[in-house]
Amino acid sequence: MARRGLLLILSSPSGAGKSTLARRLMDWDPTLKFSVSATTRNPRPGEEDGVHYHFRDHDTFRAMVAEGQMLEHAEVFGNYYGSPRGPVEQAMREGRDTLFDVDWQGGQQIRNSALGQDVVSVFILPPSIAELERRLRGRGQDSEEVIAGRMAKSQAEISHWAEYDYVLVNHDIDQAARELITIVEAERLRRARQPALVDFVRGLDTEFAALN
Repeated sequence: MARRGLLLILSSPSGAGKSTLARRLMDWDPTLKFSVSATTRNPRPGEEDGVHYHFRDHDTFRAMVAEGQMLEHAEVFGNYYGSPRGPVEQAMREGRDTLFDVDWQGGQQIRNSALGQDVVSVFILPPSIAELERRLRGRGQDSEEVIAGRMAKSQAEISHWAEYDYVLVNHDIDQAARELITIVEAERLRRARQPALVDFVRGLDTEFAALN
């Protein structure tokens, strides 16, 4: 039965397991796709327009914001980043879900957008701050300065946990992945996301009438 696609927001402090959970979710359902962001920064070697990012100049990006074509956007180190609205709306009409990997500010903008009623937001928490730091160090790719910066930012990120529909504590990545999949399965079955149900039930009523 046809349904309307949903907008799935995943947020967490760095090191809580958000990227791994997003990959697990897409492995479970390959039709679920990441929202491809737009940016005003220049492409890096190997990056393709429309695949890694939608590359736009500053004037075009600002015009898209002014025209309401961005679900969320932010300026980072002199460049703009944002989530275009058009591809997400098309996916929704086709019954496909879109995954957003955004911070609490981006999530707040999407929830407050015209598509907010179709948002499902999930915040990922670490089991402890000590474990969060251990995971960051375990990556082996960040300097002490970067790790300190990520840890400092984590407290501000975590303070917004109560703004989300669901909160998962990532004690174990396999369990957290199962819980995330359960959330998506349940949200897809919500009555509001199945517009064809109205006609289906009318058909049942017609069958009842034919029995009399």
